[in-house]
Amino acid sequence: MATIEHVSPLAPNAFPDLPEIGGVTFATAEAGVKYSGRKDVMLAQLAPGSAVAGVFTKSATRSAAVLDCQAKINLDSDQGAAIIVNAGNANAFTGKNGAEATFSVTSAVAASLEIPEERVFSSSTGVIGEPLPHEKITAKLAELKSSLSGSNLSNAAEAIRTTDTFAKGSGRTLLIGGKPVNIAGIAKGSGMIAPDMATMLVYIFTDASIERAELQNMLSDLNTQTFNCITVDSDTSTSDTLLLAATGTSEVDVTHLEAFKDALHAVMLDLAHQVVRDGEGATKFVEVNVTGALSMTDARTHAMAIANSPLVKTALAGEDPNWGRVVMAIGKSGAAADRDKLAIRFGDILVAEDGWVSPDYREQAGATYMKQDSLSISVDLGLGGETATVWTCDLTHGYITINADYRS
Repeated sequence: MATIEHVSPLAPNAFPDLPEIGGVTFATAEAGVKYSGRKDVMLAQLAPGSAVAGVFTKSATRSAAVLDCQAKINLDSDQGAAIIVNAGNANAFTGKNGAEATFSVTSAVAASLEIPEERVFSSSTGVIGEPLPHEKITAKLAELKSSLSGSNLSNAAEAIRTTDTFAKGSGRTLLIGGKPVNIAGIAKGSGMIAPDMATMLVYIFTDASIERAELQNMLSDLNTQTFNCITVDSDTSTSDTLLLAATGTSEVDVTHLEAFKDALHAVMLDLAHQVVRDGEGATKFVEVNVTGALSMTDARTHAMAIANSPLVKTALAGEDPNWGRVVMAIGKSGAAADRDKLAIRFGDILVAEDGWVSPDYREQAGATYMKQDSLSISVDLGLGGETATVWTCDLTHGYITINADYRS
């Protein structure tokens, strides 16, 4: 596997100081699933009464862990719960052995923590098509159980990394009726990022009190505005999993509470943006805005066509204000567009309008703008009132370097 020598230039300065979440503890261990000399397994234990919601990849070749989580996620229970994650092996496209390996891990965690097996959720990330050495994970359960702590979330973020150049975390604390309610989450993701549910691996925890069904509705809604609006390389993973757990230890009911939903949205969007900022080889963080579409579906289709275009992304990497590539992406998307009604902007710079380059546009202005590390591409279709915003990154030689020898 390619060695990550440099932290992404778009990375935050430091891992954030996240609030501790009552009712959840974390532990990490070096299991040697693939890597040596680093933590590669994370365990989270949730208090009895915790509600767990999730969204998962729609890939037709999703992993054994994803299938297992999907079978369990809609179960209501007052029992405790746990999440076990390994890095280095995706346990995907491993047939019957994959399901057996997943059950070996989840049943061993259940026995260790004395909770039902159907309350143990697992994730695996890494190389596809190789058997998961599950015995390396289960051999570490005693160590994991003994080191569980509410302050270990930052270590958990480190343990779930694969090609990530930095650990990703985000949190919020808000006052509701004078009582603090905390939210904290971690994510991993750098390549194979084109969400069709959530994306990558994401685990978010809150001490709020809310019924599982309402938590699921909130998560599914916010997912469409956050993780489902990012792309690095147009490739949807076999292992994408987002789990959201509410322990209820704050005793603050947040059902139908917009302030809590807004805070959760902020955490999810921050984590989603961090994944894009850590896109393999990325040097530019790019927001794509589409307005004036006939439908929300058309707006999103156009936005994703621009965000996923290798020609657009390589032009961004080369700091080339090649607006013709944006025109190309709109034309190929299949959604409704009228060449003579298009307007294109790079940041605040009007580049093209009415089917032609703007008479006031100067190439040097576009070239200067492209030197920034955070960019905006805006397209107004002039057809209707629907909009969409997605986030992506550029495509550099670094992406090839990382993925050309991913398995070696």
